[in-house]
Amino acid sequence: MSDAVDVRSELDLRIGAAFTRFQTLRLQKVFPNTLGDMLISYGSCQFPTLGFVVERFLAIDQFKSEPYWKIKVTDDRDGICVEFRWSRVRLFEKMPCQIFLDMCLERPEATVEKVTSKPKSKWRPLPLDTIELEKQGSRKLRLNAKETMRIAERLYIQGLISYPRTETNIFPKELNLGSLVEQQVNNEAWGGFARGLLGTGISPRQGKKSDQAHPPIHPTKYTDTLQGNEARVYEFVVRHFLACLSKNAEARETTVEINIAGEKFTANGLEIIARNYLDVYIYDKWESKQIRAYEQRQVFRPTSIDMVEEKTSPPSLLTEAELIALMDKHGIGTDATHAEHIDTIKSRQYVGLPDNQHFMPGKLGIGLVMGYDNMGFQMSKPHLRAGLEKDLQLICQRQKDPGEVLQDQINTYREVFRVAMERANLIDDALARHLDERPIQTEQAQLAPAGDITIFKCPKCGSNMVLKDRRQGRGKYISCMGYPSCTNAIWLPEAVEDVEILNETCTQCTGNMRKLRFKLVRNVIPLYGTSYTTCIGCDTTFNEMLNIKEDCVRQTGRAALTDHHNTRDNSSGTTFTTTTSQSQNARQQRPTISGNMRYPASSRGYSGSIGTSSTSDRRAQNQPSRANKPNTGSRSATVSDDEDYSSWISTNDFNSSENRSGQSRNPRNTNNRTNTWGNIDNDAEVMCNCHETAIQLTVRKEGPNKGRLFYKCAKPQGTGCDFFLWATDSVEPRGNTTSDDSSWTSSVNRNHGSAGSLPRGGGASNNDWGNASTSSVTCHCDQPARKLTVQKDGPNKGRQFYGCPKGMNSTCNFFKWADEDDADNENTDWSNSAAARRGNQTRNRGGGSAPKRPRLAGGGRKCGICGIEGHTRTRCPENMRD
Repeated sequence: MSDAVDVRSELDLRIGAAFTRFQTLRLQKVFPNTLGDMLISYGSCQFPTLGFVVERFLAIDQFKSEPYWKIKVTDDRDGICVEFRWSRVRLFEKMPCQIFLDMCLERPEATVEKVTSKPKSKWRPLPLDTIELEKQGSRKLRLNAKETMRIAERLYIQGLISYPRTETNIFPKELNLGSLVEQQVNNEAWGGFARGLLGTGISPRQGKKSDQAHPPIHPTKYTDTLQGNEARVYEFVVRHFLACLSKNAEARETTVEINIAGEKFTANGLEIIARNYLDVYIYDKWESKQIRAYEQRQVFRPTSIDMVEEKTSPPSLLTEAELIALMDKHGIGTDATHAEHIDTIKSRQYVGLPDNQHFMPGKLGIGLVMGYDNMGFQMSKPHLRAGLEKDLQLICQRQKDPGEVLQDQINTYREVFRVAMERANLIDDALARHLDERPIQTEQAQLAPAGDITIFKCPKCGSNMVLKDRRQGRGKYISCMGYPSCTNAIWLPEAVEDVEILNETCTQCTGNMRKLRFKLVRNVIPLYGTSYTTCIGCDTTFNEMLNIKEDCVRQTGRAALTDHHNTRDNSSGTTFTTTTSQSQNARQQRPTISGNMRYPASSRGYSGSIGTSSTSDRRAQNQPSRANKPNTGSRSATVSDDEDYSSWISTNDFNSSENRSGQSRNPRNTNNRTNTWGNIDNDAEVMCNCHETAIQLTVRKEGPNKGRLFYKCAKPQGTGCDFFLWATDSVEPRGNTTSDDSSWTSSVNRNHGSAGSLPRGGGASNNDWGNASTSSVTCHCDQPARKLTVQKDGPNKGRQFYGCPKGMNSTCNFFKWADEDDADNENTDWSNSAAARRGNQTRNRGGGSAPKRPRLAGGGRKCGICGIEGHTRTRCPENMRD
């Protein structure tokens, strides 16, 4: 709360001093006869307060009265006059109303269609707070708010009432209300009501507001020695206190509906049953209204049926109570400052009270408001100040930083001040129309431009990099002060509406790199919202989103594009080869991978071979190496000598060494080897709506999604599509080993004898796909479907399903629940290894003596590669693995 008070005080001082000086010095020169010796003040609260008065005055001034007509029916008998209201209320055309009147006069008999009677209550007042005291003091006591609060403070100092500045309208449970009522029983005016209240019981009405500091305003000690307005204010506090502890007034309301020639009319009567709080609260009126005892289906002839002509009337000028209510509604000022703001605009002659009750704007007040409105700034409207008051409340709740709120408001009003000085002649013209004085021409005041603030030093020439406005159209860019010798510049896209340079410097970057607050167009970059604070020197994710090149921000070492091969032999004769490509653009480099860290499957710079060296050579002859394919976003990978590559290698980048050409295998290794493809984060290629490979980024902004991976279009912001996908919603890893039941284990027999020597049965291979996320399900595009998980709250949250890999914007619209497909795969057992099956097929195609594998009972068509039912050669997981 202390921080909020400091922010409010500093802003009020800064804003008020700047605008007051500007208005006073200029307008005294322009209108020396009228305003030569006047202080023309400005305040972020007093100006919206003035705006309410001017707005109501202009509404009255611009109001055009219109005539309207209505039908009135009266039934005056036995001393009781009942007036019925027309259900159509009124018509703004005379002729239709005349027609309805003629219809009623032709058949004037009225039929009672409905008679209803129901109880009705008039609520007792809520416990008294400051705003209600100010409003009721103006309405009931005819005292202005400042005088009412001044008297209340004197009564508080004398110990007669509680603290008068409070927002609470709930009595605390620990407050002994009975003893406070008992103090008032000796008063001649309200003592009897107090005694009756103690007898019937106290039932306070409770509000909904509490400032956790002070109770509602109530009497704390009895006195009968006060005089004048002090006595009136004390009496009001006591009567209000007793009334809110009493019961509601009770009555019975009777409603009668009649029909005359098809037209409906209604009348109401009110009979008060119990006055209750009205007996002590003399400031509320509730009168009975007699109505005749009508019966349903009764027919009678009304005394008169007339057409009445009236006119619409404008609203009335604001009273002080209404003005305080508007200030409270729109968050202008606080309960403790409302009276001060109203008194200020009166003392500055911005407004007056011709009848001591209603506010009328003065010539100076309406001229100032119209002048600022002509500039395009609605400074007389409550939006600017109401926004600040909300931010101050958030500071009290520790939901906003005081420094950020202060800087935001300063920037907002600085821009308004700059434009106001440039267009000051608009204020002159508006005042000239109301002051009856010709303005004296004066030089246009110029706002001294703020010095260009250095964001960082240019990495190319060492000059200052500063923020600039684009000459054509909206937008910003960061330019080098060494131009034209240095052309380094960062052109920000149109998605950036504004950029604010903060005083805070980045702790991770060298050279006093300043942090920036970007104001973004809503929904263009949903990841960052509409406001994002960052350092462009180290936030590579944000830089990629805005297409900010790293060498424009800081110096980068440009390594030459090199390819190197690391070859390691293990004890089983397996050769592991890694081809790593280093990008010239440091922005595309990724952290080195070791242990069980991630290796993106979309990388093309990797080629791995399992088997003997000769087998790898033969594989290289029969199938092109992936290292020879174009490099599209390659990423470096380093593997330590003591780790098993099978624990981190991606299945998409694994080139099987098994030869499908039917050649004899080299029987050099007879040991069985089991490779567990676990702890793999298989980032399968995700295509954006441009049908190009999407890039994977990480959320850096503070919030619930910080650290979460997502995909977006690789093209610069504004040139590509609006593709966005959370990584958790993309293709799941094919071999995400979390337990024995969800692992993909390949037990390959390395007994490379003749093709016919491989056993056809179990033991040589046991491939269990378990819960692997890749299946043979294909979408309508004939592409392997993508397995996703429902994230939205609901009955299907956590349920998995298949969708088109092209994303939601695809016209494929493929959808299938994953659990509907489990029945086809849950008992699948690959009893033969991939090598054995391919060996059998090679042997059969090569004329081997082994008989063909018999079909299983009830089986359907099997894959030509793996021999498993449910898919074809083109969709075989073995092909997908290769």
